Amino acid sequence: MSRVVDRFLHYVSFHTRSDASQNSCPSSPGQLEFARALHAELKALGLAEVVLDDNGYLTALLPGNQPQAPAIGLIAHMDTADYEAREVRPQLVENYQGGDICLGKGDEVLSLRQFRCLKHYLGQDLITTDGTTLLGADDKAGIAEIITCVETLLAHPEIPRGDLWLGFTPDEEIGRGADHFPLDRFQARWAYTVDGGPLGELEYENFNAASATVRFIGNNVHPGSAKDTLLNSQTLAAQFHTFLPADETPECTEGYEGFFHLISSQGTVEETTLHYLIRDFDEAGFAARKALLEERVTELRRRYHEARIELTISDNYYNMKSQIAPHMHIVELARQAMIAADVQPKITPIRGGTDGARLSFMGLPCPNLFTGGHNFHGKHEFIPVPSMEKAVQTLVELVRLTAAWRQD
Repeated sequence: MSRVVDRFLHYVSFHTRSDASQNSCPSSPGQLEFARALHAELKALGLAEVVLDDNGYLTALLPGNQPQAPAIGLIAHMDTADYEAREVRPQLVENYQGGDICLGKGDEVLSLRQFRCLKHYLGQDLITTDGTTLLGADDKAGIAEIITCVETLLAHPEIPRGDLWLGFTPDEEIGRGADHFPLDRFQARWAYTVDGGPLGELEYENFNAASATVRFIGNNVHPGSAKDTLLNSQTLAAQFHTFLPADETPECTEGYEGFFHLISSQGTVEETTLHYLIRDFDEAGFAARKALLEERVTELRRRYHEARIELTISDNYYNMKSQIAPHMHIVELARQAMIAADVQPKITPIRGGTDGARLSFMGLPCPNLFTGGHNFHGKHEFIPVPSMEKAVQTLVELVRLTAAWRQD
């Protein structure tokens, strides 16, 4: 096994699922346990300024050998998504020859028919789940690739480099990864999150994101005497949901298309609550989606005067394109690094968000690079070993090319 694979297989043994119901930072104890292990590893590698703070943010510095080179950063998150993540048991599928892949001892499979991307990895070694948990490539693959890049640079001091800052964050999956990011001690001019998907992904655009909660309060009376009196809050909620465009949901959209996503509902006759995610790349489209929710609420209020309907909308993050556009050389350096590593760059928008989106608005421009993984956040997650190795090569090339970059 290569070093990046060894690291990854070790890292996924830590249970680091974040917990949105907790207000602590980090939100789950396993993240701090993992951070302590990474802290020890970075210290053992001999890095400078290795700091793990009370909020679970871990930073470190690999000093450069080119004093005039710009300092850059590499960032990844330690938590995993809201899916079973205890006792992850990775499977190594060697020399994949096509067809479905059996996951574990049950009847769960990674189906070629369902996941056509498998056809691109014939003859490669793949790491999959055992069908009972996620894998954790999002984003433990990114951490493994970053640290293996550092190890490579330490083993090859002839490779020119500027100062390289590392940052590992908690709670990215619950939208808090940048809440307490220590920019004061992370002295990079720009950075990259290593938190993307398949080989070659390079992203500097992401969704504008908001969450919305709609609360419907009706009137519950005995159904035998309900005529003209009962008002079922669940019926109101159903009408509200059907008011929204049926083809503007995650399962019906792709590319730059935005959506409304009903993520949960809780209801009784008396009271029902709907929770939505709102996503759009365009600022005007983002505003129009929020306005549409308000219009639909107003319409229902007019129709049912006796009902109480409350709408709360909270912005979560914004499209980082506006913050990166003045610094497009950092995207070009990443593109050139991929080419130097014999990787075909695929510049695509992120249909989601990263720590880098918020950090970009905090003054640290931060595009996103691939890890190599597929099917994040579920039991069908997998990652090809050669893609991880290419990620390491790309990061090394990025450091080398950045050391030679000079501002015009």
